[in-house]
Amino acid sequence: MLEKLELSKSGYYDYVNRKPSNQKKRKQELSEKIKSIHEESHEIYGAPKITAKLIQSGIKVSEKYVGNIMREIGIKAHYIKPYTMTTKDCDFSSKLRNILKRNFNPERPNSAWCTDITYIWTQEDGFVYLTSIMDLYSRKIIAWKLTRTMEVDEVLKCLEEAKARRKADNPIVIHSDRGVQFTSKKYYDMTVGMISSYSKKGNPWDNACIESFHALIKREWLNRKKINDYEEAYQKVFEYIEGFYNTVRIHSHCNYQSPNNYEKNYNSNKLN
Repeated sequence: MLEKLELSKSGYYDYVNRKPSNQKKRKQELSEKIKSIHEESHEIYGAPKITAKLIQSGIKVSEKYVGNIMREIGIKAHYIKPYTMTTKDCDFSSKLRNILKRNFNPERPNSAWCTDITYIWTQEDGFVYLTSIMDLYSRKIIAWKLTRTMEVDEVLKCLEEAKARRKADNPIVIHSDRGVQFTSKKYYDMTVGMISSYSKKGNPWDNACIESFHALIKREWLNRKKINDYEEAYQKVFEYIEGFYNTVRIHSHCNYQSPNNYEKNYNSNKLN
């Protein structure tokens, strides 16, 4: 056989026993690390975030190279579709002003919050409703409530929780759309001492960060499996927000840190 292939015995055994090159070994090791990071992110991270995690661990690598390896080994991120508006404006009064004006990058925590409501479909209980409040500094979800109705009182419980958790001293800008929950007298009474800001009518981009978060939780977590009922929906929302989004998931806005770590570093630097 070797004679037909015009190979010598020494040449054949040299080929069989040849050790992988350093470049090939590095690529294999990198592929395993990329797989591991992708799995730890619940198959959510794409090349930019995986590259950031590798760099944080001391591995110098380009985003393009990571993307090439991901394609070779057949893994990809769960990409987010553009968000859609889930609540309707109910108050078109010119008295409701847009104070925030899309300033989504405040310099410190508790400068600006944003809030919104989104729908989650369940097989047995129909729609349930997630109210979330985000601190724009870190993109952290500082309070959330999953309810069976969209009553104003249910929304106010979420705001009560946010105020109790954060205990902010200075007036906070709180931004929302013009939905009936956010333009009610009860909401007005609860936000006394805060600066209420409202999106322009029919303009979800004025509240882009919280709209984007609600698209994110659905795309990355909730829409991947059918949800049976309210209890299962609650468990999944809790897992995502408290067990992943706030604590583990890295954000480009936060210099590829989790919201919790980003705020922690802010507080540490403030003390120094």
